[in-house]
Amino acid sequence: MAIRLSPNDDVLIATRDIKPGTAIPGEQLVSSDAIPAGHKIAVRAIANGAPVRRYNQIIGFATRDIAPGQHIHLHNMAMHDFQRDYAFCADVRPQEAPPESLVFNGIVRDDGRVATRNYIGIVSSVNCSATVCRQIADAFRGDALADFPNVDGVVSITHKAGCGMASAGEGIDLLRRVIAGYIRHPNFAAVVFIGLGCESNQISSLLGAENLHESDRLHTMTIQDVGGTRKTIEHGVQLIRSLLPKANQVSRQPVPISHITVGLQCGGSDGYSGISANPALGAAMDLLVQHGGTAILSETPEIYGAEHLLTRRAVTREVGEKLVQRIHWWEEYTARLGGEMNNNPSPGNKAGGLTTILEKSLGAVAKAGSSNLSDVVEYAQPVQSHGLVFMDTPGYDPVSATGQVAGGANVICFTTGRGSVYGCKPSPSIKLATNSLMYRHMSEDMDINCGEILDGGKTVQEVGEQIFRRIIEVASGSRSKSEEHGFGEDEFAPWVLGPTM
Repeated sequence: MAIRLSPNDDVLIATRDIKPGTAIPGEQLVSSDAIPAGHKIAVRAIANGAPVRRYNQIIGFATRDIAPGQHIHLHNMAMHDFQRDYAFCADVRPQEAPPESLVFNGIVRDDGRVATRNYIGIVSSVNCSATVCRQIADAFRGDALADFPNVDGVVSITHKAGCGMASAGEGIDLLRRVIAGYIRHPNFAAVVFIGLGCESNQISSLLGAENLHESDRLHTMTIQDVGGTRKTIEHGVQLIRSLLPKANQVSRQPVPISHITVGLQCGGSDGYSGISANPALGAAMDLLVQHGGTAILSETPEIYGAEHLLTRRAVTREVGEKLVQRIHWWEEYTARLGGEMNNNPSPGNKAGGLTTILEKSLGAVAKAGSSNLSDVVEYAQPVQSHGLVFMDTPGYDPVSATGQVAGGANVICFTTGRGSVYGCKPSPSIKLATNSLMYRHMSEDMDINCGEILDGGKTVQEVGEQIFRRIIEVASGSRSKSEEHGFGEDEFAPWVLGPTM
């Protein structure tokens, strides 16, 4: 009926709707309010202004006196800033050797990099070339690739930016870094990069800034140079047809788990996210890191207030301070734009039982498991360290995951309690449900039911092992639910910084 996460907590979490006057089993407590499933019920008296604890961490402060048995949510708890002890490197521990050497079936590229998928990409430099890119890709839908069974598809990667912005500076540098990350991604056998010709994001400037060069793997063209829409589409289709035979000449082979890089996402979170799916994903990431793989935790606004749990695990003080610097950047950024860090949780998160960003962040950090924090990188920067890495991104899932894929993530694991649907070609996305009710309701979209933890059927560690094994299967070519639905092309969403002019 209700879960106590720590003996020191001021709250229980309802596992089902609780009516007023209900005695809570195992507790000397009777509910005085209606408590929706996933929401909090006070286990002791909390004075106005006193901190409220969940996970044995502060999640907010009482805005009025709260009696035992009362519902705790937006009406009586709010976020206030408080001092956090970063204790850099205090919890760093030696890396354990894996009990067995595991492999997955990956695609080894000529340069030694390993792919989990084998696409041909058509990337737009600017929104003006997006329709052309899409129509070229449309020519290869259905049975058009029947003769190329080793090619997973022809994917158009389009966006809304590329012009109406300065031709130099932070905004366009960020866009170029994202696009370059996708162009380089090993899950693309080849890429055709298409522009209009007069945009701010000139193809030649991007190639120069990112040290990219045309080759048999990277081809470029502009609509204005080719001679218009029809001619560019025809030329693009012809070019893709010429690239398909070589792209098809791949086969999967056993390679070490260390070649798997997983981007961690949570969206449509609820009161159970930090109890079931997120800690189970964290357990899976501990296994991945133990085998030499890499986990990318992101969504900086959604670890706000819980960053001290990561700085304690930073391998060096410098790594920990890089994370704190990004937190300070976000505080200044939101203040400058008239916002606040507690803009999260979203309405859906609040309906699911999350009250403050502190509460959401503490649950979100659980996705990272317990491994040491090996590095902190900025948005879409190449991830070069193995182990747990933090990438600075917004909390908005498509923008965050786009940065992770640009940085090298070749699998995405996405936890959800409300039922988010998402995919991100060229990397497969695995969906993890926090509760059994939503899993059953949206079973065609969810890959794994972490709600079995709440139901008492499995432990966090057992579901973590299940997630880890599913990651290996998907990295080896098994299709995820989001891939079966065709998600992944429209979800490319680079982080846009600066004004649109």
